[in-house]
Formats: sequence, structure tokens, C-alpha cells
Amino acid sequence: MTWRVGVDIGGTFTDFALLEPGEGRLFVHKQLTTPDNPARSVLSGLPILLSRAGLVPSAVSAVVHGTTLVTNALIERRGARTGMLVTAGFADVLDIARERRYDMYDLSITYPPPLIPRSLRFEVDERIDSRGIVVKALDPDQVQDATARLAAQGLESVAICLLNSPVNTAHEAQAAELIRSAFPNLYVCTSAEVFPFLREYERWNTACMNAYTGPLFDRYVATLEAGLSELGFSAPLFIMSSSGGMATPELARRFPIRMLESGPAAGVLQTVELGKAMRAAQLLAFDMGGTTAKGALVRAGQVLKRHEMEVARIHEFRAGSGLPVRIPVIDLIEIGSGGGSVARVDDRGALAVGPSSAGAVPGPVCYDRGGQLPTLTDANLILGYLDPSHFLGGAMSLNREASEQAIEKHLSLPLDVGVLRAAWGIHEAVNEDVARAFRNHASERGFDYRSCVMVAFGGSGPAHACRVARKLRVPTVIFPAGAGVMSAIGLLAAPLAFEVFRAERIALTRLSAVHFTACFDALLQQARAALGRGPEDDETERVTRQLDMRYQRQGHDIEVDLPEGTGPDRLRVLFESAYERVFGQSFSGQDIEITNWKLSLSLERSVYGQPFRLHRVSRGRALKTSRAAWNPDEKTLCQWPVYDREALRSGQEITGPAIIEEAEAACVVGPGDHLRVDARGNLVVSIALSQVSA
Repeated sequence: MTWRVGVDIGGTFTDFALLEPGEGRLFVHKQLTTPDNPARSVLSGLPILLSRAGLVPSAVSAVVHGTTLVTNALIERRGARTGMLVTAGFADVLDIARERRYDMYDLSITYPPPLIPRSLRFEVDERIDSRGIVVKALDPDQVQDATARLAAQGLESVAICLLNSPVNTAHEAQAAELIRSAFPNLYVCTSAEVFPFLREYERWNTACMNAYTGPLFDRYVATLEAGLSELGFSAPLFIMSSSGGMATPELARRFPIRMLESGPAAGVLQTVELGKAMRAAQLLAFDMGGTTAKGALVRAGQVLKRHEMEVARIHEFRAGSGLPVRIPVIDLIEIGSGGGSVARVDDRGALAVGPSSAGAVPGPVCYDRGGQLPTLTDANLILGYLDPSHFLGGAMSLNREASEQAIEKHLSLPLDVGVLRAAWGIHEAVNEDVARAFRNHASERGFDYRSCVMVAFGGSGPAHACRVARKLRVPTVIFPAGAGVMSAIGLLAAPLAFEVFRAERIALTRLSAVHFTACFDALLQQARAALGRGPEDDETERVTRQLDMRYQRQGHDIEVDLPEGTGPDRLRVLFESAYERVFGQSFSGQDIEITNWKLSLSLERSVYGQPFRLHRVSRGRALKTSRAAWNPDEKTLCQWPVYDREALRSGQEITGPAIIEEAEAACVVGPGDHLRVDARGNLVVSIALSQVSA
């Protein structure tokens, strides 16, 4: 069995994992991201990773990549100069939006501006009605004239957004063909191709995001492919999608918006695999890296997914304050806290942490790379949770004195507290932010985290997980093997997958078994064509089907999962059961209709679920030393034992307080918490909830 490589680019660090699936041997690496050119950190880190395993590039059979490039481009507004071709009379849809206030009492309410300014939206006089019937044909001369005027303004891409295109794609397809023929260098996408759902604002906004990030993403993938070839890699490159499946570079270039949550989705996949191995069905995935933190819920061994999200929110936790996007995505909690989150005194004179981050450049003050403002990493260093000489396994040295000076100048003096208390305030403020985000998310989804298992990973997550678990009253925390690079490991478990959709409204009373089967058969053929191949010998083809349904005359629908073998005769029962779960009751006898059809196809390899053995070099005894670290119960520095994770053995037990160090992360075990090393090398911590005040 040949080797596979997973590479996850974060805002601060790039993580690498190298796995031989048959034998389960795993090698990992972590290094700083290069924000000016993210591909540079990938291409410089791969030779280091391969050298650790004694391999050459030709031994690798696949490179799987996760990236935050699309997310960052949207948040930072550094995508392509993009135009929009729109049905006459509808150019202001992006400004009108939903006409909904996310805060009824804020008189100065603001919204993120549309990605495409009004001056770059050109109208074409055409019309298809809601039944898909052409009312007014598309004028080719008008399309070419509008595109010429757009191209004259130096545009790189165009989003074609016409009315009712999901029920009849003819006009959008015709316009796209005309533009590509006349202007072959323009990146062109259509709203019905990107996400063919009804509701113009959400669909058009998604298409505009796709066009806005398309040229940037295309150049990045081309640079990466060329760099891999120069290094001697002949293995295919795959890109992780937001829904937890791999996409080929061709698919990723067509739909860059589907790579929006590329990296974080992989960590959740690995959480599911870990839950299966440990027979834990209810899981809370907690991923905190150098720039942000994210989380996800796993219910009954299944990750929760959705088909809508928001980016670039004005207010972090307020739905409606961002730009909506309709894509298949793992249901992630967005938490604006990470190791590089900057701490400051806000306008109220109180301590605040994030959402701004020092990132990889200049990075936290202790990195000695030009950072001036104190961050969470600086606080954790002052608190004794990080070893200044062991960061990244000794590859980086941290400047504790610089962190102390920054915290004193920007926090201690303005707040009139000591440096240690200010550092603890930073650490605890982040813990509270994470706990609050999890409470809100779990409450909205009816998930009781008090009986689940938290899986903590990322470069910063293991330093905060036990404290967050205490606040949530989560009884068990797991630090998986390779916790600091778990998203990169999760990339190796991702199947090749693609989701397809169809917008068609039809009442159940008019739905025949023949039509029902034909619709899903057509979607399946479309998905197979997108993937470009059928399952190989060691793969299993898995198909999941869903419908968006509602009572007729309702304005919104709910998603209904269809078990294998479901026919139209079971749709009413499945819908009413799902409706009751959401709203507490259903209405028997009322007419029901389907609005959208969804199908997901994945090619899964059973070998990926097998256990792996993380290659580590033990440096001797498990108990390395002890050092002064902040004890939150006693509110002072105490001597904490420090263990070398590489030297811990299966069955070994430790009672906190303790710090478990590995090259990519430090696991902080709180006072009274009890740690046990399981047979796979995972650290399983039982939280001392009896010590938590009600």
C-alpha cells in the first residue's frame, strides 16, 4: 500500500500528515504558514515530512489538501474584480437582500456590503417564468455588449445570475457560452451551476462568491500543482471540500466556494473516526489553532451537515449579519479565538480577546517576529503552560520576557493588575467565549453535551479543553494521538465525494414512483460524471438522498433524510416525523410538496478507518521535569509535573495538575482531572466535575 499525504493550511501554521494505510504508520510535521504565498509553506514542508519517513516523492499515491484560502479571501475582500450579468430589473437584489434586521433595536445597524458593487452589475433583458417557460428570449448581442463593457473595466470574472434559472438553465448556459467564446480569459460561472436552488438572493450571492474567489483559487491550485511536479510528485492532488469529501482540482476550480470550510471539516471527520473506534456516539469536536477556533457536534456517530451558512459577519454570533452562502457544509461553530488572538482593553475598559489575530506574520510577541500586541499564546507562555524551549518540539524558541513586557504595557498597567492575573484573564476569557459558543450551538440543535465526549485538537485546543469542559460539565475529554495536526490526519480519511441538487416543486399528490426514481437516477448520473470515475477495487460507492419539503403555502422548508429503499409512498410519514422534531407537532391531512432534491455520492475506502501508529522518538522517561504554572483553583503559581507524551505508555494514569507535551501541542490537565493512556495512544481525561461549582 502506497503512502498518502494530508496538508492543512491554517492562518498561523501549516500541518502535515503522512500515512501508509495498510501498515498504519503515520508521520507528522508542523511549521509556520507563509500568508503572502500559502503554497510556499506547503512546498517547503513536504520534503521535511518525507525525510522523516525516509521516502521519496514517488512513494506517495495521493496528496490531499485543506485550505482556508477561500474563507480568507472573502473575509479580507481580496478576491478578483468581478462583474455580474443579471436579469433586467433585478440588479439591486444584492443590496435589498432579505430586508431583515438582525437586531431590532440597533439604530446604527450595518451589513457587509455586497462583493460586487452596483456599477459592475449589468442587466440583460430576458425572462423565464417560474414554470421554466421562456417569456422573453435572451438577446446574444445584448450579452456580448454588456460583457464587453464589463471587460473594459479590467474584470477577471463574471457571475451570470438570471431569474428562475434553476427550473430552466437555458439562458444562463447560453450567456456563459457566449462570454467564454468572446472572452476566453474571463472566469465565468452561472448561478444554476453553482447551486441550483430557488430564492434569488441566496443563490446569486453564492454565485458571486464563487466568481469572486475563482481566479485566485485557480492560480493557487496551478502554483501548487507546478510546485509538486518540480519536487517530483506524480501523485494526484485532491482538495478537501466543506462537506467532508475530496474534490479533484478540476471540480475545485469550478466550485471554489465549496472549499469554504476546507480544513476544519477534516478535523471533524477524524473525530467521527475516533468516536467509532472508541464506541462513543455523542461527540463534541473542539479545534483551536493559531488563528481561530471551531467546533462541531456529532450525534449518534453522524456529523451534522447543512446547506447554508454565513461569512464575514458584522457581529460574530448574530445570524443575518453576514453574507449568506448556500453550499453543502459540515455544521461548524465559528469561534473567533486562537493562539494568535490579540488581547486589548476595549472601549468599556474591560479585557477583550480577538477576533483580530496576529497570525503567522508578525505572530504573537513571543515569536520575536515583530509582533507588538499581546496574544493568547503570550498569555499561555506566562502562565507556564508552554515551554519556551520546546515549542514545535524545539524548532522554535519563545521569548517570555517580550510577552511579559507586552502584557504589562497593554493590559496590566491600564487594568491595574499584575502580569500573571492579566495573562490568566486572557486565558479564561477565551475559555468563556468557547464555552458560550458551544452552549448556544448545542441549544439551537437540541444537543445535550453533558453526556458527550469532547475531542480536543489543534495547536491550541489541548491547552484549553479541560477548562472548557468543566464550564460545560462535559465529563470526558480526549486528546487524540497527533492532536496538534489532527485536521491534516483527517484529510487522509476523506472520501472522494460530490453533492448534486435539483430545484423542482411538486406536490406529493402528483408525484409518481416513475418520476421519483427518474429524478434521483438523473442526479446520480450527474454526480458520477462530476467525479469522473466509478469505485475502484478497494472503494465502496455510498449514496445518500434528501429532499427539502414543506406544507403547501408555507414559505420555508425542512430537510428530510431518505433511508435506502425509500419510495414516494413513505414521504409523508418521513416528512411529518421530521417536522415534529423541529416544531413539536405536525398537521395530518395537509398538502405537502417537495421543493429541492439532493444527492450525495462518495467513494469510501474501508482501510482509512483502521488504526494508525504515530511515529515518535521518545526522549527517555515519561516524567521530564516540573515547572511553575498557574493553578486556577489556588490562583497562584504551583509546581506542575511535565510529561513527554512520546514516552507515555498504554495504561499509564496521571492525576492533574499536569502538562503533557508533544511537538505540536501542549495538553493541560486541570487539578483533580484524571488522565489515562488508551491502547491507541489517545489521552482520555475524566474531568473532576465534583469540583465545579453549580
